Amino acid sequence: MTDFVKKWKHRSSLIHIWVAEVIRRQLKCNPSTSAESSIKLQSAERKLNELQSAMMALGREAIAAMSSVEDEQQRITFLKLLTMVDAEKSYHQNVVSSLDELHSEMILEKQLNGSSSQSVTMQRDVCVPPVHDDPTSNGPDEDQDDSYYIAKVIHSFDAEAEGELSLSVDDYVVVRQVAHNGWSEGECKGNAGWFPSAYVERQDKAPASKITEATCSP
Repeated sequence: MTDFVKKWKHRSSLIHIWVAEVIRRQLKCNPSTSAESSIKLQSAERKLNELQSAMMALGREAIAAMSSVEDEQQRITFLKLLTMVDAEKSYHQNVVSSLDELHSEMILEKQLNGSSSQSVTMQRDVCVPPVHDDPTSNGPDEDQDDSYYIAKVIHSFDAEAEGELSLSVDDYVVVRQVAHNGWSEGECKGNAGWFPSAYVERQDKAPASKITEATCSP
């Protein structure tokens, strides 16, 4: 572009010079002038026409160059916009993917928690209500062991519902019945209720004081 400006200024200066030269020779030219002066005038006019044609060509070249520059600028601008849009698209796709993963994890956790809560509730609904001896019954319950035994508490248990029996480690329990669902019913320190069977360990022998403690009220 700098070279073009230099060419334009140079040729513009030449045109001004030759215009002045043609005007000067036209003023000097009259019927009485020599043939030599007339030839010089024609030569000057021809040179001026050439310069004007060159300027017109240079103008067309300038227009083409400016159009090319504008097209290149538009192309560069478009490429920049395309790059920016691609980056935004990639960012939002990553965000959506992360949200989908988080949503799936939350749904799974909700389902697991719901299943666990339902299982515990159903287990308690089955195990918690104490089974009382039916005086009209002709025999023992299917889920009940017909013999009592002494068991030692190996894991603490805190009663959370009515009918459950709290236990402390090293307590002794008189186990009166064992259900098939993993719960047992018994008496400890004068209190009776249900507790997990796995929290106690059957004892063949137990100190007499512990047996008395297990069956007596506090």
